[in-house]
Amino acid sequence: MTTLIVLVAAPLVILAVYAFMKRNRFGGITFEFTLANFGRLVDPLYLGVIGQSFVTAAVVTMIALLLGYPTALMITRLPPKWRTIALIAVLLPFWTNFLVRTYALILLFNNAGWLNGALTNLGIISDPLDLLYSPQAVVTGLLYLYLPLMILPLYSSLSAQDPLIGEAATNLGAGPFRVFRTVTLPLSIPGILTGCVFVLVPSMSNFIIPELLGGGKTVLVGNLIRDQFLKARDWPFGSALALVLTAILVLLLFAQQWASRRIINGPAVARSKTRA
Repeated sequence: MTTLIVLVAAPLVILAVYAFMKRNRFGGITFEFTLANFGRLVDPLYLGVIGQSFVTAAVVTMIALLLGYPTALMITRLPPKWRTIALIAVLLPFWTNFLVRTYALILLFNNAGWLNGALTNLGIISDPLDLLYSPQAVVTGLLYLYLPLMILPLYSSLSAQDPLIGEAATNLGAGPFRVFRTVTLPLSIPGILTGCVFVLVPSMSNFIIPELLGGGKTVLVGNLIRDQFLKARDWPFGSALALVLTAILVLLLFAQQWASRRIINGPAVARSKTRA
């Protein structure tokens, strides 16, 4: 409990206090109450950054779901020995430093990198492709970073399903696709929602990937918050941005929990009404 207070509650309280304070001309904090920091969030410049962050994070989340769902489903179908190996392979990138992995992507994507070199040697292209310092590179970097956070909740949800339900549907004449559509997919929605939250919010707040792979051309909310604290020295406005991002995370988590309970309890309620 003490650890949670020190590492979670105390920083949030400091952010909440600073968010309602004023910045003086020298970059310090003037302890005068104001709502101007939150009013600046509706500025078209900052709204554009927030909108671009959400779109980028949503694209990353959708691609991660499209790649992560069949991967998690395939892992659940493996024998126990190979299932463990597959899960280790999913977690393997986390054993390497984040910056090392990011610089490896730079080596892969730059004009003289491995990917352009391989395509040139195969005769597929004659001039190097501009893969680095682009929105596509940012999306690829975020996807590479957060894809395991989509696979693991999906695997947990899929592996917890009772296989007898699918077998019963098959015995009643349902084909593989119908079993997936009516049994497997609905029961895995809680895992889908959890994975989407785990990927969406960190993708919006990440600032290393846009800086290194995007060359500073793609600005996300994380970059904006970082710049307010370290460059503009506007801690009150940076605190307001961070507080709003935290509030979005909390709201998404509550929405995910509410939707999961509705989905899980819905069939049970329907069965009880039918019996009654």
